[in-house]
Amino acid sequence: MRKKIDKTKKLPVHIGIIMDGNGRWAKSRALPRSAGHSAGAKVFQNISRYANKLGIKYMTVYVFSTENWSRPRDEIDNLMNILRNYLRDAKNYKDENMRVKFIGDLSALPHDIIELMADAEEGGKDATGMQVNVAVNYGGRDEIVHAAQKIARDAKEGRINPEDVTERTVADNLYTTGIPDPDFIIRPSGEYRLSNFMTWQSAYSEFWFSDVLWPAFKTKHLDEAIAAFSRRERRFGGVGGESEES
Repeated sequence: MRKKIDKTKKLPVHIGIIMDGNGRWAKSRALPRSAGHSAGAKVFQNISRYANKLGIKYMTVYVFSTENWSRPRDEIDNLMNILRNYLRDAKNYKDENMRVKFIGDLSALPHDIIELMADAEEGGKDATGMQVNVAVNYGGRDEIVHAAQKIARDAKEGRINPEDVTERTVADNLYTTGIPDPDFIIRPSGEYRLSNFMTWQSAYSEFWFSDVLWPAFKTKHLDEAIAAFSRRERRFGGVGGESEES
């Protein structure tokens, strides 16, 4: 029997997940890539609801990167339709005391999706459970560029002196402003890289990698990952002892 996680002991506050392997999962079953994306979307909903029950405060998932626009048009259209279906279901998150926030350059998305995103955020704004951050048209480097541009405009217009720019200034101009940095990032599918995900925020994140393709990822795998996290000592550049900073 799988050991039950003690929710009072060292859960990560913020989990980032790179949901990878949908296409390979579909190919291994002689299915179209769209089937893999649909299966992966269902897993995301299941895992996010389970994480909320565990007591995780924040979860950020990588849904569509700035680089994904280079994929075939039919695959992009399929991904956008999956997103539309998720957004129509997102209102149910309110009943589970979950809230949703979308991060990335949302201006490039279809207008109807932007409206659905706004409705989803508004509908769950009073929830006190887990916040799900959905990264759409997101890239870590692109996010830093956007932050730098905002700071440069503020400096040009005299709202800030260049010498007063600090790490906090940059963080406050990222898409994730107000959200604690992820203390734990999970990447399934056998890949061992960030792929431009939360480049700034992951400076002190713990990582957990698995060969399991995302559509096959189950709650037991999340349990396994969190158990591994709970055994680690986070030093934040120090020589020992645990810090509460993130």
